[in-house]
Amino acid sequence: MNRGQKDEQAPNGSFSPSFRQAAWIMAGILMAMLAYQALTRDLDDRVRIEYSTFRRHLKDGKVARITVTGEEITGELSVAATREVGDESVEYTHFLTYLPPFGDDELLGLLERHGTTMQVEPDTGVRLHEVFIAALPWILMIGIAIMIMRRMQAQGQSMFSIGKTRVRLFDASKSTVRFDDVAGAHGAKSELQEMVGFLDDPQRFQRVGARTPKGILLVGAPGTGKTLLARAVAGEAGVPFLSITGSDFMEMFVGVGASRVRDTFREAKKRAPSIIFIDELDSIGRRRGAGLGGGHDEREQTLNQLLSELDGFEPSENVLVMAATNRPDTLDPALLRPGRFDRRITVDLPTQADRVAILQIHVRNRPLDDDVNLEEVARGMPGATGADLENIVNEAAMEAARRQAEKICAADIERARDKVLLGMKRETMVLSEQECQLIAYHEAGHAVTAAVLEYADPLYKVSIVPRAESMGVTQQVPERDMYVRPRQYLDDRLAVIMSGRAAEELVLQIVSTGAENDFREATQIARKMVLDWGMGQKLGPMTRSGGRDEVFLGGELAQRREFSEATAREVDEEVRDILTGAQHRALETLKAHRPALERLAASLREQEELSGEMVLQIIQESADAVPEQTVEGIPGDTRPSSGPA
Repeated sequence: MNRGQKDEQAPNGSFSPSFRQAAWIMAGILMAMLAYQALTRDLDDRVRIEYSTFRRHLKDGKVARITVTGEEITGELSVAATREVGDESVEYTHFLTYLPPFGDDELLGLLERHGTTMQVEPDTGVRLHEVFIAALPWILMIGIAIMIMRRMQAQGQSMFSIGKTRVRLFDASKSTVRFDDVAGAHGAKSELQEMVGFLDDPQRFQRVGARTPKGILLVGAPGTGKTLLARAVAGEAGVPFLSITGSDFMEMFVGVGASRVRDTFREAKKRAPSIIFIDELDSIGRRRGAGLGGGHDEREQTLNQLLSELDGFEPSENVLVMAATNRPDTLDPALLRPGRFDRRITVDLPTQADRVAILQIHVRNRPLDDDVNLEEVARGMPGATGADLENIVNEAAMEAARRQAEKICAADIERARDKVLLGMKRETMVLSEQECQLIAYHEAGHAVTAAVLEYADPLYKVSIVPRAESMGVTQQVPERDMYVRPRQYLDDRLAVIMSGRAAEELVLQIVSTGAENDFREATQIARKMVLDWGMGQKLGPMTRSGGRDEVFLGGELAQRREFSEATAREVDEEVRDILTGAQHRALETLKAHRPALERLAASLREQEELSGEMVLQIIQESADAVPEQTVEGIPGDTRPSSGPA
């Protein structure tokens, strides 16, 4: 960006320096004209008098000569006269007056009768200040138009180039991202490395008749590293790399999006072989005809042009198109067919080993204390994306800086993890004694059930510190990443979720609103068990039909339900039976481990946060204090109650 463009982008919405300079120039011109007018008025010794006074001087024979210019009459008296101006008397011989609009038929006769010399001048009607006053609105309008056009030019949107592309040519020499800087996503990296190899040595593939894919679509959840992979391709590929976002094609003017698509591919063809990267493809590639809109809006016209450029009548030779999206379900089927996007690369969530590698990349320039175990940190972040891990490492560094430490310790990472996953502590919230007791028993119920059930995830932490929208939390972390979950795991999971309400009923004989989120999560799991996973006792191995391909908000309202009202009633009954059974199982589990529940609730009231190891120790000590007994009345659990699984 040049200096002129920088000047146009004034911060905080203020006027740009160029506009302020033009405003000062116009103000200076106006002041100069007013000063000139005042100066000429001071130099002129003519005194303005009434027309009646002029007629009286004329009848008295005192007017020697006059000059008539339009309706203006100036003249000279043969004898000086006086005129009261304020508190002073002014003597004058030259005067100025104006002919009345209705005229004066006797004026010419009076002039001839008294021998007054009369001179007539043509009225040009042009006076400098009057011209400026008339032209001032036009000057302001032209100045505002110039300012708008210059600002549009500074943003690449001039009136004559609004259809030009906003694509940015990536400078590979300034790139600091390579494939070695991207941890995890091994499958995606190998596919993209193959594309880079084809661009470096196309003859190796062409000898066996292979051709480069025309399009590569990166699909993955937000934060999984799709754009980072594209930056790595830009740094590794030895060809021009042009990047643009889907929203850069869209404009309020009709036809601009299609024009920008054509211009983008025209620029890429000039530099072929080259790569075009379109981020957030779903902003222009959304399915046509979806929702309530028509078929001629700007987005659909832009998509039609993109389809034509990808694989139309005039093919784009030696131009590879990469795109990224986290909403592949909304894309138009014509955009996904082979010949346009030949390869669809899924960028999955990182595994535990990938999370360790990602953390190692983010901490390599940060000093770590000896108590930091990146494997434990990665295990405690199941389902986290690369962006989440980077954010946690950065928050941990800020925590260390707040306490003026030279290294990041494990406690800093733990606090950063809680802040990112659970939210900020609500320091100003003051809870009553009854509320603290209720929350402690609620979370203790979750913790005890999670610790003693066989298939439940291992307990990580229990806290009754209010954060964000929660009054407390019980965190469970799986020992490894799970991709297939058995029925026993789901039953234990539901029992753990329902045990918070069960603890309230068992110990305090009350129910509260604290189980709202528990019921919501449990109901969602139970409905999936019945409708999606075929685990219902009455319905058996059936699933709800009808795809989930809605592409607009509220699409599920119009989705066709392919089962009857009677079946829907049975689904509701099965969901209710599953949830009721889970609550009964949680209640019986807590009855069998009542001493552990009481001791754990008391420890939570005292310390507010307990680690998983501390919870297991409390449960073990409580079990050693009473005789061993089996847990009766709990389906699927015949283990002794003396300790956790």
